[in-house]
Amino acid sequence: METLLLVIVIVAVALVFDFINGFHDAANSVATIVATKVLSPFQAVLWAAFFNFIAAVPLLINPEHAGVAKTVGAGMVDLQFVTEYVILAGLLGAIAWDLITWYFGLPTSSSHALIGGYAGAAMAKVALERGLVNTFDAVIASGWIRTTLFIVIAPLLGMALAMSLMTFVYWSFRSATPKVMDVWFRRLQLVSAALFSYSHGANDAQKTMGIITGVLVAAKYLDRFRVEPWVIFSAHLAIALGTMSGGWRIVRTMGSRLTHLKPRGGFCAETAGAMAILFPTYLSIPVSTTHVITGAIAGVGAAQRPKAVRWRVATNILWAWILTMPASAAVGALCYLFSAILLKLS
Repeated sequence: METLLLVIVIVAVALVFDFINGFHDAANSVATIVATKVLSPFQAVLWAAFFNFIAAVPLLINPEHAGVAKTVGAGMVDLQFVTEYVILAGLLGAIAWDLITWYFGLPTSSSHALIGGYAGAAMAKVALERGLVNTFDAVIASGWIRTTLFIVIAPLLGMALAMSLMTFVYWSFRSATPKVMDVWFRRLQLVSAALFSYSHGANDAQKTMGIITGVLVAAKYLDRFRVEPWVIFSAHLAIALGTMSGGWRIVRTMGSRLTHLKPRGGFCAETAGAMAILFPTYLSIPVSTTHVITGAIAGVGAAQRPKAVRWRVATNILWAWILTMPASAAVGALCYLFSAILLKLS
């Protein structure tokens, strides 16, 4: 009964993280379409939340396609070192970092916060049991190599695609007036925003699925790592509800402080961002939707002229990215150590 209660608590905390992920990353989905005034903030979050949720449909049809969930849950941390308390500590570390960066309006990655917190808690467990020298026994190198590479590749891919799309748009509409372009792209941006929100749900919700499935395996409720339909449904519902609540501090940074956007730029940023997320999702690699859309928005600005991008703001964002995994890992490790002390005392 105690194990069941603990699992229920961890699943609830995981869904809270998923909600906060949607809340924190709402800016990624709606910042461009709000900044270009195609939709009001309320309309934009409803639009984004709907497509966050719809991304569950392919996985409900075939749960075996949940490759990102498998990578996060079993491909980066060795499951022999994973317990219910490791997962709970990792989630708390990720939630704490998300809330700190939300407060300061920094568009950091909820995904990397989750991965960092999870790994930090597992490493703390190994350090306590086997000594500091063996701390890194908890992590699976191959999973980290691919994910770490895409920390660099994903935003650069988003930037390159956005620059290419902007160049193509300018060439295609070279004879059109800005007013005519805006009429077309205000409509097209509804499609690009939907596509980006779909890709956001497709990649990010799977990370929570991986954590929930991991705790079910650790508690012996599943004999192998497989994502259950109820896990898919609840993870997508939680992230969609989080998106509906918005994250307006970060919307301001993403939608107006980084560069000035018009509908054609918003369309190019969202389309490029969606393509740069769906590609690694197909490869079962967790990526940061925040990193990707930031790169895409910067690419749109740079395609117009390099000075259109406020590089000082971009530099602050970059530092937040660099700090995310080690900071959330440290908080996850501290949470695990605290739980270990409490268990000893009780």
